[in-house]
Amino acid sequence: MGSIYRRKGSPFYWISYYQDGLQKRESSGSEKVTKAKELLRKREGAIADGKPVNPKSEKIRFSDLAALVVDDYTINQYKSLEIIKARLKNHIIPAFGHRKATTITTADLTGYVIERQAGGVSNANVNRELSVIRRAFTLAIKAGLLFHKPYFPMLREDNARQGFFELEQFEKVVSKLRKPLQPVARFAYITGWRIASEILPLEWRQVDFRAGTVRLFPGMTKNRKGRVFPFTRDLRAVLEGQWIEAVRLKAKGMTCPYVFNRKGKVIRDFRAAWRKACEKAGVFGRIPHDLRRTAVRNLVRAGVPERVAMQLTGHLTRSVFERYNIVSEGDLLTAARMLDRFTHATSTNASTNLQPVLKTSA
Repeated sequence: MGSIYRRKGSPFYWISYYQDGLQKRESSGSEKVTKAKELLRKREGAIADGKPVNPKSEKIRFSDLAALVVDDYTINQYKSLEIIKARLKNHIIPAFGHRKATTITTADLTGYVIERQAGGVSNANVNRELSVIRRAFTLAIKAGLLFHKPYFPMLREDNARQGFFELEQFEKVVSKLRKPLQPVARFAYITGWRIASEILPLEWRQVDFRAGTVRLFPGMTKNRKGRVFPFTRDLRAVLEGQWIEAVRLKAKGMTCPYVFNRKGKVIRDFRAAWRKACEKAGVFGRIPHDLRRTAVRNLVRAGVPERVAMQLTGHLTRSVFERYNIVSEGDLLTAARMLDRFTHATSTNASTNLQPVLKTSA
């Protein structure tokens, strides 16, 4: 049984209780015996229910949990570290930083969602912020600072883009790009690799003409896993063209490790040039990421098994891959023609098989 007592030198009442056969002592933080009795009942109730008890957890504020998230992203060298810091500083910490972590409930999270939506924030961005908060609680539980986390009311997202390119549209846009950027677009159209993080930083040490492969080493991709893309005829043509340009630069005394460059300098901005090229080509509302969707669809159209296509493009989950595997009206028309040929062939075969039967009956 627990007990309540006064400790020498302390103005507060203290409580004593047993957990797993060990005696625990804890200050009630109050000079009122009723508060000490309330805390003792709470502790004994938790122990009776088999719940873990950690007095320190009730003193931890959410700002402490936020620091765990920043440390986690820093240690693992996640590229989105600065984005996470901005979300915490501008939105999450002002809302929850002063709160004790154990007092944050699902109702509080729902209130946060309502407030953010009222400010015109999209469901996708609200979900990203909720994910940061949830990560904070998860890390705290792993560290033994907390023992549970609230339910997180994630929102439905209906913002999946549906853009992709037919070959004719793609060629129109590429023709309006400046010459150094055209190979970048063609590489993205073939491989489906991410332009900013995987194509523009690509170096010659990652290209093997003899083996006929281009690769991303572990740590270079979003999911930190390596990736290999064997040459197609078009991909080899793109890379050989870039190699010829690299040889020309070297002859002028300029050595550049990057496959795609502007006169030996790394290409840092592709979006602005892409937007202008789309406008000039009369193809509006398209973004560079549409090339990734297009590559997925082209691989599936070519009959590449989905698992292999996912490895080539770097998709870990089938759900995201399926979202990129967009069906166009042309695909539906092709399907209808295939069905028409099948139905016609079946009908013809049935008529041919019936002819001997009809002659015999006659």
